[in-house]
Amino acid sequence: MDDFSVVGDSFDVCLDHLAEVLQWCEECNLVLNWEKCHFMVKEGIVLGHRISEVDRAKVEAIEKLPPPISGKVLRSFLGHEGFYRRFIKDFSKTAHPLCKLFEKE
Repeated sequence: MDDFSVVGDSFDVCLDHLAEVLQWCEECNLVLNWEKCHFMVKEGIVLGHRISEVDRAKVEAIEKLPPPISGKVLRSFLGHEGFYRRFIKDFSKTAHPLCKLFEKE
């Protein structure tokens, strides 16, 4: 195992999850490199993705995409954007009319 993140909706939940993960590591005889460990950070880059906010460069890349011209391209676009749904306010309300287009297929 190379990288992993422990998250929670609150500080206390995050601490509980961290305790569980550390216990699991101990039970499985996994050794952590403490020099590479970062605990209780509000943001960081994990597997090339900035956590806690969307990377502005990724937003700009999406803004430059041409409009979808087919159902296949639209489906691909919605799948890609679904990855970022937690950062997009009212994503489901915005995507709903586009998803309804697939009901006709």
